[in-house]
Parts: sequence; structure tokens; C-alpha cells
Amino acid sequence: MSRPALEVADIFRSHGPAWRKAHAGHVSLEQLKVMSAIEHCRTAALGGHVARCADCAYTTIAYNSCRNRHCPKCQGAAAKDWLADREAELLPLPYYHVVFTLPAAIADIAYQNKAVVCDLLFKASAETLLTIAADPKHLGAKIGITSVLHTWGSAMTYHPHVHMIVPGGGISLDGQRWVSCRPGFFLPVRVLSRLFRRLFLEKLVAAHHAGRLSFFRIDIHLADAQSFTAFLAPLRKAEWVVYAKRPFGGPQAVLAYLSRYTHRVAIANSRLIAFDERGVTFKWKDYRIEGRDRYKQMTLATDEFIRRFLIHVLPKGLHRIRHYGLFARGACADNIARARELLAVAEPEAKPITAAVDPSKPTCPCCGGRMIIIEVFARDATPRHQPTAPTNRVRIDTS
Repeated sequence: MSRPALEVADIFRSHGPAWRKAHAGHVSLEQLKVMSAIEHCRTAALGGHVARCADCAYTTIAYNSCRNRHCPKCQGAAAKDWLADREAELLPLPYYHVVFTLPAAIADIAYQNKAVVCDLLFKASAETLLTIAADPKHLGAKIGITSVLHTWGSAMTYHPHVHMIVPGGGISLDGQRWVSCRPGFFLPVRVLSRLFRRLFLEKLVAAHHAGRLSFFRIDIHLADAQSFTAFLAPLRKAEWVVYAKRPFGGPQAVLAYLSRYTHRVAIANSRLIAFDERGVTFKWKDYRIEGRDRYKQMTLATDEFIRRFLIHVLPKGLHRIRHYGLFARGACADNIARARELLAVAEPEAKPITAAVDPSKPTCPCCGGRMIIIEVFARDATPRHQPTAPTNRVRIDTS
């Protein structure tokens, strides 16, 4: 895959030092670490290895990745590894995509209290789905949930929400049968919305009473209990957004869709268009408009682009992918085995374990020969072997 013409790393390397100096004292350690990781990703600063073709001696240098979960270049490989592990857990039935979104009025509180509020968002949304699904008036079953946190909108504003991937049914409460939802319909979104609103606000008020929330700048008055209660009053009557999309076409479609959501960052390099004296221009989607007109371009001052990117840096230790119900990690394997038994489907055949790189697969861009690592070099070191320019040689297989 060819390198995009413009990357977030290019913007950070060019403007990052000046931005850090201008905002010294107002940038968290985690944000500084993310900037540094992205700037150094796949450069000599992280070391790497030299590979040479066994047939034509074409030589290339591959630099190490930073593996930071906020790096646009590192998430593709992470998503593939994660999805490979999840493939064996897919059930042969329709899956649904459910989205729980926090109101804009809570976005500032969420940003100032990322670890606490994002955790409440996960718990309240999962509890909502599990509760309504278990209700005999709706499904009467225990379901499985894979939940993924996103904190951004297409324009990189702070917009906390969770995407949930849920199979269309669950195990009956007595554990004796599989209960399927109605075709094309999972659970009523209005019922989900109102329970989610109540559960989240209860948990948020409890966190406030326990002194777990912090407030700054224009929100500092919310530290007072009465002011906080008054602030939440309108939110108790407003409609909260819960969205359930139509079911996927099948298990493979679920995997393809998951790969677009599980390991995303605030903006992909592929969305960047230009970086010049005007700022950073990128593609974005206006969800308020239907049709082709929703696809637009936006230009932000470089300082503002960096600020918007960094507001989505997650606190250390905050897991952005979580599993609930049947998919809770401790009992996931047993629950999936029981689900397959109730659905009368066989366990998928175990795939043979293969090496990360198939040595028999041609990889040389010149002749298709096998690339062999001939040198590994440390951080900031200069490799002894230097790359050679690719040629147009083509290997002829005489076997």
C-alpha cells in the first residue's frame, strides 16, 4: 500500500514544536506522548530492519512503528489482528449496529472528566441494552455486546458516543433455548433512549456526589450540588439519541464493518487533502444532509487542527473496546459454545497456525522474490546497508 501524500505525522513534525511551545503548561503528558509517538512513527528514531531480496539483492529499509493507539498509521495492523481473534466468535445470524450518544450539553463535562464519564457511558449503554433485552415484553434473553468508544464527529469536534455490535437474539433467561429478535427489528429505540437517559444521569449524579468530577473555566460553578442539579434538569426531559441500524448481511459483513470502527482515530490520513499557509484541509461528512452534498471539505488553522486531534487522546488505562453479556471476556467462550449448541451449528474449524509472514510468498517489488532480514538496527542508529532503487526485473518461475 502506497504512503498517503499527506499524513498527520507531517503536520506534527512541521508545526508540533511551535505548537508545544505556544501551549506549554496546557498540554497533558499523554497528549505530548501521542504527538511524539506519531512524529517518530516509522522513522529512524524508532529503529528498524534492513531486508534484502534473496534473488535480485534489492534492499530496503523498514522502520519500526510506534504502536500508539492514537496513531493513524498503526491502527490498520491492530484492527486486522483484533478482527482475526474475533472471527471465531461470530454466530451465523444477523447482527445489529446500535449507537448511544451523549447530549452536547454533557460534552464539556465529559471532556474535563474523560475517564469517569466515558466509563459511565459504557456502563449505562450496556446496562440499557441488557435490561431491555432481558425484559420478556421485548426479547426475554441474555444478549452479547461488543462496544466501541468514539469521541469525535467527522469535523473532529468532541462528540462522545459508543458503537455497539449485537447479534440479533440471545440465550433465554433459563439457558434452554435461543431467542431470535423479529426480522429486521432488534429493540425499540425510544424505550432504549429513555432508560439510557435515566441510568446515565443517575450514575453521573452519583459520581458528582462522590466527588469524582472536576470542573474548570466556565463550568466551575457546576461543582456546587444545586447548580449541577439545575444544569441537569432540562436533560431529564430531552430526547437522547439512540440509533439502531438495519442488520448486516452476514458474519463476514460484520467483520468488514467492525474493521471500520474498532481501531479508528480522530482522523485517517486518507481524509487529509492539503497542508499550507492557510492551515489543514480535510474531507468531512455533514450528517445533517442526505445525499452527495453531505461530503464536504473543511480548512482549519493548523493550531486548531492539532488541538482538535489531541482532545481525543484517551486517558492511560481507559479501554475503548469492551464486551458485555454473553461476550464478557471471562465466560465468552462458554457462552458462544452454548449459543452454537442452541442454534444447532457446528463449531468453526480451527485454522492452522501460520507464520506472520509466509516465507513462500513473493514480496520483492522488483522480482517477486523472498525478502530476508539482513540487519536490525537500534533507535537513532544508521543502518550499515543502504537501500537500492527498484528495477523492472521479473522473476520467471521454472519449477
